[in-house]
Amino acid sequence: MTEAAYDLCLADRAYSSWSLRGWLLFRAFGIETGVTMARLYEPGFARTLARYAPARTVPALRLPEGVVIADSLAIAEELASRHPEAGHWPRDPKARAVARHLTAEMHAGFTALRGHCPMNLRVSYQDCAPPPEVLADLARLETLWAWAREVTGATGPWLCGAYSVADVFFAPVAARIAGYNLPVGPAAQAYVAAHLAHPAFVEWREAGLSDGPDQPFYDRPWPQRPWPMV
Repeated sequence: MTEAAYDLCLADRAYSSWSLRGWLLFRAFGIETGVTMARLYEPGFARTLARYAPARTVPALRLPEGVVIADSLAIAEELASRHPEAGHWPRDPKARAVARHLTAEMHAGFTALRGHCPMNLRVSYQDCAPPPEVLADLARLETLWAWAREVTGATGPWLCGAYSVADVFFAPVAARIAGYNLPVGPAAQAYVAAHLAHPAFVEWREAGLSDGPDQPFYDRPWPQRPWPMV
């Protein structure tokens, strides 16, 4: 098997949070892949995705054997199995368990935050008037992040020691906190800043700025501010 035999189908880099996760699972861990891009909300998206059956969403990954798998968590687990040297999960059992808990909860939850603040890497807002449900999601995030650091003893920028799948899954959350100027404490802000400065994230966002025209679906009526710098 050669790494270049992977074929990863992704959507708009400025908007598709799950595509960002799929990209980071390769790029941030030094694994090569071919990339096929599609545009959301256009007829070409369905035509492109049809080539990755049975996938119904992005990211979709064609493995070297020709089998297609979808869903970023499935892709994360498959890459971790095939490339144990890449370090997708922490080597320490306790840290690995914590990272898996974080990843699973992020994968399944935080629907209020996702709905009110869809990822948009092209703009940042001064205030998005977050409702109580979004504030509750933010409080849960801060609780989880602090718990992870306490349990694993992590002292660097990432939640469970070295950068892991857990951090990949929270990268779009960091983008939302930055993009919508969401209220979180200093520790969470530092974690967001680490994501904004990560080379793979920077590369992805820069590509997304010129990755086709704006998608009207993501427009919001709130006053804008410059994208936060780190």
